Amino acid sequence: MSFKNQIEFLKDLQKNNAKEWMDANRKWYKQVRDEYIDWLNSMNRRLSDIDDEYYDTPGKKGINRINNNLMFHPNKPVYKDHFGAGFDKKPKTADFYFELGIERCIFAGGLWRPESKVLRSIRDAIDYDGEDFVKILDKKSFKTRFGGLFEDVKLTNAPKGFAKDHKHIELLKNKTFAVFQEFDTKETNKANFEDELIDAYKEMLPFRRYLNKAITV
Repeated sequence: MSFKNQIEFLKDLQKNNAKEWMDANRKWYKQVRDEYIDWLNSMNRRLSDIDDEYYDTPGKKGINRINNNLMFHPNKPVYKDHFGAGFDKKPKTADFYFELGIERCIFAGGLWRPESKVLRSIRDAIDYDGEDFVKILDKKSFKTRFGGLFEDVKLTNAPKGFAKDHKHIELLKNKTFAVFQEFDTKETNKANFEDELIDAYKEMLPFRRYLNKAITV
């Protein structure tokens, strides 16, 4: 699929980021959104074919709202500058995320600042078999694609209940357990782009499964 229509819409939206413009261009928005949902449905089917544990996520359930949450972020524009969607979105688990932006796109997954109970479960898992998690993070192909864990806020000291000299102390200090790959939107025009998405999904799968096991056991 070509995302040209979606990109053009996003460009114009960012030049006229207001409800009045959106209302006047509602037909165009519905068109690009429906096209995007159709593509999400297609990718949903392809991913379900390669992952026996895949949680069926039709496009309408996977797509994110284009409105920013102004209640918690009043200084943000009314509308986002991208179309985002999740795949394999089983409730309360680490899904796989794709973001289509004007200049950049993202493959991402994991857990962003989870609640304390979930975070404790992840830390307990690292305490129990952190070597398995390190192997996933240190795999050459994984590091090449995603680099490492997303650099977010970390604790200064050891989390409560864990020794400051714990062999995985730097992992335990994390409040976010997520990875992402960023690339130029022009890459989506390549004939093998959808295969790239599938390859990224496969590469991230052990990482997501480790987290999901940690928070569901």
